Amino acid sequence: MLRVVVLGAAAGGGVPQWNCGCPVCQTARLDDPNLRSTQASIAISADSEHWFLINASPDLRQQLIATPQLHPKSGQLRHSPIAGVILTNSEVDAVAGLLSMREGWPFTIYAHPRVLSILKANSIFNVLSEKHVRRQPIAIDQPFEPTLPDGSPSGFEILPFAVAGKGAWYLEGKEHPGGADGAGDTLGLRITDKADGTTLYFVAACAEVTDDLKARLKGASLVFFDGTVWRDDELIAAGLGNKTGQAMGHIAMSGEQGAIAALAGLGIGRKFFLHINNSNPVLLRDSVEWQTAERAGWQIPADGTEVTL
Repeated sequence: MLRVVVLGAAAGGGVPQWNCGCPVCQTARLDDPNLRSTQASIAISADSEHWFLINASPDLRQQLIATPQLHPKSGQLRHSPIAGVILTNSEVDAVAGLLSMREGWPFTIYAHPRVLSILKANSIFNVLSEKHVRRQPIAIDQPFEPTLPDGSPSGFEILPFAVAGKGAWYLEGKEHPGGADGAGDTLGLRITDKADGTTLYFVAACAEVTDDLKARLKGASLVFFDGTVWRDDELIAAGLGNKTGQAMGHIAMSGEQGAIAALAGLGIGRKFFLHINNSNPVLLRDSVEWQTAERAGWQIPADGTEVTL
């Protein structure tokens, strides 16, 4: 049985974003605290005792305090149920939380070599001593089973796969530590319970729903999917930025080529959007956008939402 806890569902900056006065942020800040959300990450477990994080957001410390499943075991001076972190990209909102895990507890970081090369090139991540924190390369379309601290199997298999996207924005115009060519900067994950074969998919960043991606997601029990923007020019139209969703490596929710239309009719059991930007009106429960997403079977999870497969 797989257990999944949504630690956060927001895009970079969270909701409300510290320097943003857009309608969503103002509502979350002043009128409706239920709108508040930390930056996107989930935790998964097959035994309800050992947990693996999918991405480590800058809000990780806050998320761990708010999540009883991830608290240290009662009566132990030093303990964490977190056995590993699987990284799907190297954006700040996926890796910065690693710095909150520097107190010497053993766990494993699983990531593509291109992402590991970025961690290696940035000396601040050396606070995660490799004496305690192992860095394990993962390969596209090569399944692996994360292990528990004692080396025993975790009970689920993870298959990383490439999705349309782009490298971390802070590397734009700079030399990539992993080299100029090759996929691996943006991954999706298929996570399979080895006991009963149920599957969930995690795709936090995706610029396009390809035929290959549709084939992968068809019939999945649970999908977490990129919900950054409602429309491609959302930030520009709102006066909040000068980049489109596509320019940032994110597909829009709406439109003929958007995620809602592209993923319709695939027989997916439950569908959650995450990595939702503060500019996205789908966050407002009385909005047309929220109603449209709900009618299409999509859910907007709150921090702390738990799903069991």
